[in-house]
Amino acid sequence: MGSTKVQQLQLTQQNLQTILIQKQQIESQLAEFSSALMELSTTDSAYKVLGKIMVAMPAERLKKELQEKKEVVEIRFQNFIQQEKKIQKTLEMLQKEALEEMKGQNL
Repeated sequence: MGSTKVQQLQLTQQNLQTILIQKQQIESQLAEFSSALMELSTTDSAYKVLGKIMVAMPAERLKKELQEKKEVVEIRFQNFIQQEKKIQKTLEMLQKEALEEMKGQNL
C-alpha cells in the first residue's frame, strides 16, 4: 500500500479521535448547563463566580446568561457532529481506496 494512503488514513483517524474528544467535552458542558439551569429554576437568588469571588445575582439574570451560553455550546456541538460525519465519510473512502490498492498490489 502506498505510504501516502496510510498516512492519510492515520491522519484522518487522529482527526476523528480529536473531534470525538472535543465533542465529549462539549456534551459535558451541555450537561452542566442543563443541571445549573434546572437548579436555578428552583430559587430566586443565586451567586455567580467572578474570578475568586462570588457575587449575588438575581436567578433570572443568571439563568438568562447561562441559557445564552448553552445555546452557543449547542451550536458548537452540532458543528462537531457535522465534522464527525464528514471525517467518517472520508475515513470510509480512504479505507476502501487503501483496500483496493492492496488488492491491486497482490495481483
